Amino acid sequence: MVGITGYGVYIPRYRIRTADIAAVWGEDGESLAKGLNVFEKSVPGPDEDVATISVEAARNAIKRASIDPTDIGAIYVGSESHPYAVKPTGTIVAEAIGCSYDMTCADYEFACKAGTAAIQTCMGLVKSDMIKVGLAIGSDTAQGRPGDALEYSAAAGGAAFLIGKKNVIATLNATSSFTTDTPDFWRREGEDFPSHGARFTGEPAYFRHVGEGAKALFRKTKTDVDDYDYFVFHMPNGKFPVAMGRQLGVPKEKLEDSLVVKQIGNTYSGSAMMGLARVLDIAKPGSRIFMVSYGSGAGSDAFSITVEDAIERRRGEVPTVDDYIGRKTYVDYSTYAKYRRKIKALS
Repeated sequence: MVGITGYGVYIPRYRIRTADIAAVWGEDGESLAKGLNVFEKSVPGPDEDVATISVEAARNAIKRASIDPTDIGAIYVGSESHPYAVKPTGTIVAEAIGCSYDMTCADYEFACKAGTAAIQTCMGLVKSDMIKVGLAIGSDTAQGRPGDALEYSAAAGGAAFLIGKKNVIATLNATSSFTTDTPDFWRREGEDFPSHGARFTGEPAYFRHVGEGAKALFRKTKTDVDDYDYFVFHMPNGKFPVAMGRQLGVPKEKLEDSLVVKQIGNTYSGSAMMGLARVLDIAKPGSRIFMVSYGSGAGSDAFSITVEDAIERRRGEVPTVDDYIGRKTYVDYSTYAKYRRKIKALS
């Protein structure tokens, strides 16, 4: 069976409290901050972008897996904030981590599910024996227009997963997807900030696609909620995944370990993958995990995963998600605006 042979994450050190953002925008801001159930979010430093975040996450994944980077036959970086409009991020990552030139590489974009689409691609290449190991990364430095609801949750971070057949620490039992043309979120070429359909992003966007993706995988695997120990849903905020869990009948205790969004915000392409990494940090061998990502535009990727005994031998090798969450330095709104280049005269 194909599975995860190593994984790693990276979250920037800087944080801003959503209350500090709300203080700038008055009563409307305070109402938004309370409603999203996000207390603080990660902020990339002025020298951090999707490439640097991806490299750090990939290095952690390689160290955990204890593999030779030249065995990696494919690298796919999923993001909606690639540093270049025309130039791949993946080649930068490949060079930085020491991969062989005899490999395939591409950048993916499908809003917040580009990273899980990369996992599916690696699964197919490994299963067909075209490559030994594939590297799938979900990484973002998400944008939000000043004063917009997105500004309270759009964060930075990334997760990298090595997919292979040897020394598997978590088996990828099955995957399925659900996709439609639902334009709930978009950013045209040349625009600095994305636009969104406000409440339309809940229904018929997020809840329909995550719900249908989950139901499709339940049918495919002939399983139900009771068969799984942990659930991970894409986390655009602190409310949506909890509401999704209620709709599917998922007990709160099976979901809460993945809800990193409250402490770091929505890392977009890294969101569901970051939640999965958090669960893998603590899950015992034999545990079963059900994950559904979501990407605006719109689609979902669902995965059924079983944790293997080998995971115990890989713990302690690299920082955990909680290690990165606890490593933080707070900034005020003016510093945040400077780091995120919201002050255009200084860009």
